[in-house]
Amino acid sequence: MKKLALLSVLLLSAGYASAQKYSSKTGKVTFEASVPLFDDIFAQDDNNLVILNADNGEMASVSNVKNFHFKTKLMEEHFNESYAESAKYPKTTFKGKIVNFDKTKLTASPQKYTVQGTLNFHGVDKAVNSAATLYTKDGKIYMQGGFMAKPADYKVTIPKMVTKKVAENVNIEYNYVMVKQ
Repeated sequence: MKKLALLSVLLLSAGYASAQKYSSKTGKVTFEASVPLFDDIFAQDDNNLVILNADNGEMASVSNVKNFHFKTKLMEEHFNESYAESAKYPKTTFKGKIVNFDKTKLTASPQKYTVQGTLNFHGVDKAVNSAATLYTKDGKIYMQGGFMAKPADYKVTIPKMVTKKVAENVNIEYNYVMVKQ
């Protein structure tokens, strides 16, 4: 039985090792939770790590929460200390799959896909669906997309005195240029 388990692990590892992987360490992820007539609540992480298995469309990404930068340091400080609690929850991750992905069908013309997976933020896992556009050029895979998330779904508490200044739905967008590994 031990030999069978070991053989299974080796075969799975060999299959993953031979997979066509694309990745980026400079993916861009932004979020906006602005409300009209109040300060813009916009942050950007330019160091999001993403990995795509081009054989089956599985993908994963990770951001250090402190990598999200705002236009004002005070807003960034409040985000890290009070909302995201980045000392307690230092990373946000996504693990999922591009539905019906087939690398052989990618061209220089952008094509629409759906990405399904699980976003972990603030210690909470939540299923998400995202509309994405993918294309290939010069041996790279370009991917852009976005989705909406509710802070309440991730147990993020917004103080009553600022609830009118923060959108209930946060717009999250990503932009990746991935190269073959």
